[in-house]
Amino acid sequence: MRTMNLASVFSIVALFIAGSSFAQQMPNPYGPNINLAAAKKVASAAAAKSVEMKVNAVIVIVDTGGQLVYLERFDVVQWGSIDVAIHKAKASVQYKRATLALENVVKANTTYLTLDGIIAIEGGVPIIEDGKIIGAIGVSGGSSVQDGQIAGAGTAVIK
Repeated sequence: MRTMNLASVFSIVALFIAGSSFAQQMPNPYGPNINLAAAKKVASAAAAKSVEMKVNAVIVIVDTGGQLVYLERFDVVQWGSIDVAIHKAKASVQYKRATLALENVVKANTTYLTLDGIIAIEGGVPIIEDGKIIGAIGVSGGSSVQDGQIAGAGTAVIK
């Protein structure tokens, strides 16, 4: 019985340690929703990076509620990338962190995959303006690292 209690305590401690990294969301509050002009600016920068990297991609911009504001799809891209890019953007804004952070926490504890809206693959990044989250970008079409680089290039144009 004592062994079982000790095992339970260790399990709880392990979950707490893994969970603490998930709890470290961006401190940024939500701000006003990204407008269409800014969404196009972000998507344009991301598309330029995608062309530079020779990656056909889907680039999605969502507002703070995860609603689609803008979608750009390259001519030659797999159809599945549309839904993946949308999901990355929504997860990023919903959990106030890049999807790379979600990927890292899931590597430590797959229990987080049971949370609604989780996508544990790089390519979703919050868009921050004046210290507030105004939306998110999601990119799909390349490797997860490439998607993350493309998304990062898009968010870099908003200060």
